[in-house]
Amino acid sequence: MTPKQLKLYETTLKLLTQRGVTLDAIAELVMFLQKDYIEHLTLPECRNSVEVVLHKREIQNAIMTGIQLDLLAEQKQLMTPLQEIIEADEGLYGIDEVMALSIVNVYGSIGSTNYGYIDKIKPGILAKLNAHELGIIHTFLDDLVGAVAAAAASRLAHANPEEDIY
Repeated sequence: MTPKQLKLYETTLKLLTQRGVTLDAIAELVMFLQKDYIEHLTLPECRNSVEVVLHKREIQNAIMTGIQLDLLAEQKQLMTPLQEIIEADEGLYGIDEVMALSIVNVYGSIGSTNYGYIDKIKPGILAKLNAHELGIIHTFLDDLVGAVAAAAASRLAHANPEEDIY
């Protein structure tokens, strides 16, 4: 790993941590998605899969961009009407999901189905990120975290095809 690659990875982890998202919280989402399909799956294996996914530059770029947009919205630095749309996390604003799909598409169609499922039910950290607390905006982050979990789960499914029942 080059120094630039390491810096991007570390920056991504730092931004996630600053926004209240740990690797373990994402790993728990991966476990939630794959526990019924991979016998003897462990949380450390899930965390490792999350780390592998987070080492991909296009995923780092999506996360950094999404968090930056959430932060700018919190600081009311976006132009109208975009400011209000992102603040409200409007249902018809789909750019946050499009960014998430750029992450899950790295691991094929199973990534999309995993993402759709987890985005709908919002378990674990996703419920907290989607709580719409006053002054805290996670319009992009909740989708990006769900996408990382879906991608990491898909990566595990691809690595264990004999156990996968998709």
